Amino acid sequence: MANVLIIDDDLEMCTMLHDLVLHVDHEATHVQTLSKGLPMALSGRYDVVFLDVRMPDGNGLEVMKEILEIDFPPEIIVMTGMGDSDGAEKAIRNGAWDYIQKPLSPKKIIQPLNRVLQYRDNMRGVNRPAAGLKRSGIVGESHQIQECLNAVSKASKSLSNVLITGETGTGKELIARAIHVNSPRSRHRFVVVDCAALPENLVESALFGHEKGSFTGADKASEGLVILANGGTLLLDEVGEMSPNLQKVFLRVLQERRFRPVGGKKEVDSDFRLVAATNRNLPEMVKQGLFREDLLYRLNTISLSLPPLRERLEDLPSLVKQLSSKVYQSLGIKPKLISQDFISALSSYHWPGNVRELVNTMEASISEALYEPELFSKHVPERIRISMARQAASSVFETGLKKEAPIRLASVPGELRGGDVPVPSMAAGEATGEPLPSYKVYREAVVNKAEKLYLQKLMRSTHGNIKAACSLSGLGRTRLYTLLKKHAVDRMGWNVS
Repeated sequence: MANVLIIDDDLEMCTMLHDLVLHVDHEATHVQTLSKGLPMALSGRYDVVFLDVRMPDGNGLEVMKEILEIDFPPEIIVMTGMGDSDGAEKAIRNGAWDYIQKPLSPKKIIQPLNRVLQYRDNMRGVNRPAAGLKRSGIVGESHQIQECLNAVSKASKSLSNVLITGETGTGKELIARAIHVNSPRSRHRFVVVDCAALPENLVESALFGHEKGSFTGADKASEGLVILANGGTLLLDEVGEMSPNLQKVFLRVLQERRFRPVGGKKEVDSDFRLVAATNRNLPEMVKQGLFREDLLYRLNTISLSLPPLRERLEDLPSLVKQLSSKVYQSLGIKPKLISQDFISALSSYHWPGNVRELVNTMEASISEALYEPELFSKHVPERIRISMARQAASSVFETGLKKEAPIRLASVPGELRGGDVPVPSMAAGEATGEPLPSYKVYREAVVNKAEKLYLQKLMRSTHGNIKAACSLSGLGRTRLYTLLKKHAVDRMGWNVS
């Protein structure tokens, strides 16, 4: 017997679905708002969630990702009363099992419900593949990394082409290598082709090799990178930088797994498994005529998107530990203690260069603290400390904070609406005879109060919708959760301390 949750603002629809689910011997619960339905969906008690798109307090599509982040999440069947192709695409991309349009018939409901429950029964008997996976240097235990590891496990068992996307420095080559070492091809070569570094006049020679005397300087025959990957894996790194001519040539190589070396008379076979990686938006490049659509289809059989570091800050301590150990070894020095002050400083930075930037930061920080036993925030490179200071200062001013001035939050309901909330005043200390606080203590108190009030207003204004709150505030999901926990603010903006 399955447990089904129905989230729909239409009471008649809820009642119909509820009765239908009971009729096929399953349990059903229905609610008419997202604010009530989301905590229930996150509880882990439900197997299936029927989720309406247009709700009075938000959009059902916006909360899907959050529901699917819990351990063994429910399957989501999205319902809508309007034909919306973009909404259908977003629902599927966000992980929906199905997307069905109202009006609903019993067949429209029972068929996907039976299929999804059969799928869940099968999944309960399957061991999670990432458990015995060779990580090949991938660090982290966050939900995002676990998703990546599961995707690596699935991709490594397949022979299909893989397209890895993500910002610069997120570890695309590391993921590609993990796919290779966990595949049946791991005994053969893993060959990397940097498409951005291929010289235009020698690109075909570099990829496909050449015969002796085929061009000036070709004093001997040479095998290309594609033939070196025979039996193994070929990584096309920065595939978005391929020239139009190379795209055309490589499309045929992908289709046939055959090519002719420069100056050669016979075609050569190469049984390689292709993985491509890019930080560019290839579909957008297709629209602009910069990338071949047929090549994109060939590359994108299996897709894997890597999260930026700012969205998985809970992995920072383990990343810092791993990266610092390599630096100690290269410098020939003893490991240092890592203070919470150092981790907190790194956690407040935006990391536009992701893990690659973190590598350089650890090298610089350890070099700065070369003869000291412990790493503190003062050892973080100056450019990062300046960036964080500017961000903190602008955050304070953006909330309208002025020294000894009140913060007005008139639009916030409840106990915060009773008037102005005063910023701690240094004059108060003079009046009571108390000693003047240090600048650091005073500034921290002011910033903490401003942060807490901002978070309360943010969560109330977005009705507890985490995705909407991230979009409005510019904060990453992990950073927002960290701040909410720090200031004891719940999803609806109440103080829970």
